[in-house]
Amino acid sequence: MSEKSWASSIGVRKSMQANTGRDTKPELALRRAVHALGLRYYVNRRPIKAVRRTADLLFPKLKLAVFLDGCFWHGCPEHHTVAKTNAPFWAEKVATNRRRDADTNERLATQGWTVIRIWEHEPIGEAAARIAETVTAMRSVSSHR
Repeated sequence: MSEKSWASSIGVRKSMQANTGRDTKPELALRRAVHALGLRYYVNRRPIKAVRRTADLLFPKLKLAVFLDGCFWHGCPEHHTVAKTNAPFWAEKVATNRRRDADTNERLATQGWTVIRIWEHEPIGEAAARIAETVTAMRSVSSHR
């Protein structure tokens, strides 16, 4: 680390650099499970082009956006752990993420979108089934219009 890093240690810096913004193991598992149920979707797309928020799975014709939230990053009420190092920074980071998630839900709802949020700890089969049930219900409603 030649220049001053925001990371509290070399190990933390390496760990943070290894985190990816997409195609995480939980995302790939969820996509496989949803695909196996016969559903087709877009990956990592903005539901509303002018808003810099990206859904993990997107069903644009139905206006359904699915977000898979990490327990640490999004402050899961069951599994979020408080960082031991640089705690104020991480507490604010998680709080900001939660505010952004709520804002995203609200923005999408006002544009007629349905939002599903899945925690990374949820069993993949159950999460995929919830998505499939929502898609089926939304298709049923749209076909009766």
